[in-house]
Amino acid sequence: MKKVILGLSAMCLIAFTSCKEDATKKIDDNNVAEAAERDAAASNFPVISFDKTEHDFGEIEAKTNVETVFNYTNTGDAPLVITDIKSSCGCTVPEDWSKEPLAPGESDKFTVKFNGSGKNKVSKTVTITANTETGKETVKITAFVKPDPNAVQPAKPAVPQVK
Repeated sequence: MKKVILGLSAMCLIAFTSCKEDATKKIDDNNVAEAAERDAAASNFPVISFDKTEHDFGEIEAKTNVETVFNYTNTGDAPLVITDIKSSCGCTVPEDWSKEPLAPGESDKFTVKFNGSGKNKVSKTVTITANTETGKETVKITAFVKPDPNAVQPAKPAVPQVK
């Protein structure tokens, strides 16, 4: 037991005496300045601002194709890159967006087409994946889908008359 304590004490003594250099003397002020600039630039994100975040088509007939355009502007301090735009279902199709970087202050647009499926009040979400701080932005379309007047109605079972 004494040998173990003596051995550990010797190892601790060697460890404490071998680290006599001051680590703060190894820091280069130029590297610190470069890192601060890099971190400041990394916190500059593009910001996507829409002219509208929701579009209401109002009342539409079932199976009627409608579309709208969402205009957006990069109001941030870095180039905006939209990598993908997806809808919450296959009845809503986003189209025509640029995959090229959009400089700060510049504007662009994309189209959203809706095929009029569903019944009554319908709401669909379109998600924009971009290099913004949150990484995802959303816009919404809504419509009130009226029944198709030409649709064949299922036959109602005859109710027997009680006499």
